[in-house]
Amino acid sequence: MLAPNSLPALLALALSLAGFLLPSAALTAPGCRQDDQVRVWTAPLRPRPGAGLTVIAVATDAALDQVQVTDPAGGRATLRTAATGGPPWGLTGRVAGPRSGTYRIEALRGGRVAACAEVQVGGGEAPRGGGDWDLATTALYSAWVERLFDAPPEQSMSFDSLGPVLRNPERNFLYDFLGAGEDGRLNAEPDCADLPYYLRAYFAWKLGLPIAYRQCSRGSSASPPRCQGPAIDSALAGSPAAAAEFRGVTRRLMDSVHSGSARTALSDESTDLYPVPLTRAALWPGTVYADPYGHVLVLVKWIAQRPGQPGLLFAVDAQPDNSVARKRFWEGTFLFAATPSAGPGFKAFRPLVRTGGAPRELSNAALGGGTGLPPASQEQARLTPADFYARMERLINPQGLEPAAAYQATLDALMEQLETRVDSVAKGEAYMRAHPGTTIPMPSGPAIFETTGPWEDFATPSRDMRLLIALNVLAGLPERIRRYPDLYVLRGERPAEAAAGIERLHAGRLDQQFVTYTRSDGALERLSLRDIYARRAGLEVAYNPNDCVERRWGAAPDTADYVSCRRQAPADQRARMQEYRPWFHEARRPPR
Repeated sequence: MLAPNSLPALLALALSLAGFLLPSAALTAPGCRQDDQVRVWTAPLRPRPGAGLTVIAVATDAALDQVQVTDPAGGRATLRTAATGGPPWGLTGRVAGPRSGTYRIEALRGGRVAACAEVQVGGGEAPRGGGDWDLATTALYSAWVERLFDAPPEQSMSFDSLGPVLRNPERNFLYDFLGAGEDGRLNAEPDCADLPYYLRAYFAWKLGLPIAYRQCSRGSSASPPRCQGPAIDSALAGSPAAAAEFRGVTRRLMDSVHSGSARTALSDESTDLYPVPLTRAALWPGTVYADPYGHVLVLVKWIAQRPGQPGLLFAVDAQPDNSVARKRFWEGTFLFAATPSAGPGFKAFRPLVRTGGAPRELSNAALGGGTGLPPASQEQARLTPADFYARMERLINPQGLEPAAAYQATLDALMEQLETRVDSVAKGEAYMRAHPGTTIPMPSGPAIFETTGPWEDFATPSRDMRLLIALNVLAGLPERIRRYPDLYVLRGERPAEAAAGIERLHAGRLDQQFVTYTRSDGALERLSLRDIYARRAGLEVAYNPNDCVERRWGAAPDTADYVSCRRQAPADQRARMQEYRPWFHEARRPPR
């Protein structure tokens, strides 16, 4: 990969004579320059003749138009690229079968060269950056995250773990970047809280960067988690590290971080993450969303609103069973609450920069806006949940939505959530079939939401609470139209009339949407959305994997699918579930 601040050839020669070794791939010809705002990167680290050369041009100031490549013989061509962002904005393309020699790569904007770099194919190893999480490197991280999980908005995206994503070179332009076959047997299985840290560590491994993480408490009902000083791990910095070194770093990291790590108070600076403003310019792919109850998501993609097509904001999350899935932003997935036990909201990792040779984290004051990075902001601390969701709706759909379009987008998100639950419950059933006679121990009290082992892997209390909230959100859309008519394009219609129209639309759609699950006897059971609403009481106690799958879908003795139920949770567990039912009925997580 090219040096982000490649020097002219004469300066490179002078430095080499002074004892600083700069490989030939890092040399940049006079007049071929780039800066922090626009940067051209290449992969792999050691380009080889005949092998593909990936080009990634990333900008934080404005979109780029195209990338032009000049080959060693002087032939010039426009590279076919895929655009992402922004900000940051990116263009990614691939030079097929490059020959030995120097390639000049130019990123253009408005017919002018915005950044230029040269790479030597078959000529040594290029530096991987300046060793800091500076603006250019952070922008590349954002572009990398977006590319990892890119797909058409209508396409459902889920994976058994993060591993298949990282091992796919079409998604991961850092796959085998070090040229050591380092990704071949990578066991990438982070869970919910680990996912953003694991992504950060993987990127640091490839680029030779330090990482930082902290030991944090889990907080209490009266106060959010508090953290110790940062552990700055430089094991991956500098020379390329072996896969074994990366595994050691991730073990240390995953033994330290947990669901409290991202829930720190928004005003706290002794944290791994800092809060950012709710603006399109600040919410880059790679930004972390911490909900007040411990769930964590990573932003991956903005889809701009277009005529007749609503805007979308996508994120990914990992589950206790290590599965990774893409989710759209809406109230049923991104929970926000004003609570003394957490600092929820959108947050970015604190950049690590070197001062006097040692890396240090930037403070909130240093992230005031002059760095080009998303600035620190206390805006989210001042918002009520209603204000938060209204603000996000204006960001995602700045032109507003017609009520019917808003209903359809909300309905689509709910059905996506139900389909994801089908898979989660099925995994629990597969485990119980593979372990006949097993009873999974059930934690007591709030620990049902935060534990380890098979209960964490296969019980669904957090998912089910989000589902119950999601059902309320869809049914409550008419009231939202009455309360926030400025969010919608009413075309002269009164809010009350528009709300009544959505109530009629909802009543009709309840019998047109379905999910299907596999019963204990192997038969397929089809549930309409009306059935799901009718089973809300059953879904308040449907999270226990010791219960049959029919109970987990809210079946009761008076429903047709209950007849095939062959298993139920022990009496003491069922008694505790009834005790905890109010949490789910009222859709509120209990204090720790």
